[in-house]
Amino acid sequence: MLSSLPSNTEKKQSRYFSKLNLLWLVVTVLVFIALVKLGFWQSGRALEKELRLVQIEKLSATKPISLEQVLSITKNGSAFDDVNDFPVYIEGEFDENQVFLLDNQVNKNRLGYRAYQVVVTEKHAVLVSLGWVQGSINRQELPNVAALAGQHKFRGHIRLIEVGILLQEQVFSDVKWPLRVQQIELEKFSSLINLQLLPFVVYLDKNEPLGFEKNWQPIVMPPEKHRAYAFQWYSLALAWLLLMLWAKFGNKSTDQKRNNKNNIKAK
Repeated sequence: MLSSLPSNTEKKQSRYFSKLNLLWLVVTVLVFIALVKLGFWQSGRALEKELRLVQIEKLSATKPISLEQVLSITKNGSAFDDVNDFPVYIEGEFDENQVFLLDNQVNKNRLGYRAYQVVVTEKHAVLVSLGWVQGSINRQELPNVAALAGQHKFRGHIRLIEVGILLQEQVFSDVKWPLRVQQIELEKFSSLINLQLLPFVVYLDKNEPLGFEKNWQPIVMPPEKHRAYAFQWYSLALAWLLLMLWAKFGNKSTDQKRNNKNNIKAK
């Protein structure tokens, strides 16, 4: 009777394996859920890009509106997201002394900058993207940009700036023009030039003779690429699940077969 009861060693081993099983379950489920969520996120991004492409196609057939009309739309309760990609018509004055050069802009395997200037209308000031200019091999040399000056009329498209991750904060203490920047930060630029900029950038229309090489795309990564990434995440989730199931139950089956063979040999 006493020998049939589990010993203390057997109880400890049982608790140990129970903890291992719980750890295996938690790790398996958490990683699987994380991978599936990444897949859903990429699928969602693909849908967002598709809807935006449809919106851009519709807007391209509409007549450009003024900045005043754009702001009147947002004053009626709409967010600035609702005017993203809108075609606009602007008449204003450029200051040739203030040129921003956005660093690390690649065009056809060539490293360069995207040039920006501020245009001031009767009531507003807005940052305008003039296009891409090639940089020098010497990083200390900035390109000689033929900046716009005086009054101009032009067409463009509104684009909201997506804030990226900066490894180091931009600090503008000793400013020299043209100013090299790592990211478009409209609030900082406003303080720098003592003008309140509108919360978006206007990209020159590709048919405008003003500016430089207009290679900008409203959508950098197409929906198809997002779906490809989503497929990769879903595949990783499935592979992870199968791997963990094999690690848990496949080894047991192998060990059991090995023990059966050993028992047969012993007999």
